Amino acid sequence: MIPYLLVRVQPRASRNRVVVEPEGVKIYTTSAPVDNEANEAVISLLAKALKVPKTSIEITLGHTSRNKRVVIQGLEPTEALARLASVPGNV
Repeated sequence: MIPYLLVRVQPRASRNRVVVEPEGVKIYTTSAPVDNEANEAVISLLAKALKVPKTSIEITLGHTSRNKRVVIQGLEPTEALARLASVPGNV
């Protein structure tokens, strides 16, 4: 089984940020959920927060949903969560 991270996306937010909450990872993006803009923003925000290339991040489930399954090549979900938790609320 490929390790993955579950994230919840809030499109059209007032600012971009990645937040680790008790329920999981929540990504706020100013992008609209149109023409894959929000998905691209999710990948960009995660890449910046985790300090990995965008090409190592893939949304494998939930392309048209707020709930997404994300695979990050080279990182276990626990390591990704630890990195995200250490980043201040704004990315």
